Amino acid sequence: MKIKKKILSLSLTACISTLLLNGCAPQMGTQSAKTTATGSAAGSHTENANPLLERCDSSLGTLAVNEDYSRMSAFWAIGNVPQHGQQSTVPILRLLAQQSGCFVVVGRGNDFNNMMTERRLAAAGQLRKNSNMGRGQMVAADYTVEPTVVFKTHSAGGLGMMAGAFVPVFGPLVGMAASSLNTKHAQTMLTLVDNRSGIQVAVAEGSSSSVDIGGLLGMLGKDGLGGIGGYTNTPEGKLIVASMTDSFNNLVRATRHYKPQQATGPNGMGTGGKLKVK
Repeated sequence: MKIKKKILSLSLTACISTLLLNGCAPQMGTQSAKTTATGSAAGSHTENANPLLERCDSSLGTLAVNEDYSRMSAFWAIGNVPQHGQQSTVPILRLLAQQSGCFVVVGRGNDFNNMMTERRLAAAGQLRKNSNMGRGQMVAADYTVEPTVVFKTHSAGGLGMMAGAFVPVFGPLVGMAASSLNTKHAQTMLTLVDNRSGIQVAVAEGSSSSVDIGGLLGMLGKDGLGGIGGYTNTPEGKLIVASMTDSFNNLVRATRHYKPQQATGPNGMGTGGKLKVK
């Protein structure tokens, strides 16, 4: 009997150890870690792209993504997106733009600095012969898109007051539960500018929201709804990516129906407006 108990104990220990090791091991491609910008792109080929991403049958032109880093740094500095490490939306937009097939993305950020470094090395004679790093090879950007995070907010408590008022018998309990729901919102903008004329050709807004039920689960205890613990809190970074994806989809929809604005000046745009100054 003692031997059976010992064997059972050893088996249970081995089983628990296996579970702990598997639980601690890093896992690639975890669905709960993904944002609305998923998959990859290489040329015109895409894999595992978000099925809700808007697509184009042919490219509208070449695109550079520009972010006002001074403004975005100030945005992060005042705590709008704390602790989750979302520092730039440029890589997200570049992925979405290439996957959509609506634009051919050209590098104008750190990759542009790297290209110029290679050209300086070539000019200094530091590269091998026939490296072909001469002039006249870069592709022009027809358009520039600039992302802006308008706001990111979270609110809690208002729902609890309303729920308590409408359910007087269980008011305190319902109000406490509803107050534990934390609603988060984000709004973003995308501005598309024609690089040759400097004219804004399209602008789009996007938004997203989520409800954090972590506080409610806390009231239910550890065992209340432990199985969905991983889905109770949406990081602010994911919220902003979702809003930016919505902005991009809205931008693509707008470009499908694009019509140039009419010139106002006597000799075309920029040669005089209708609001005259005496």
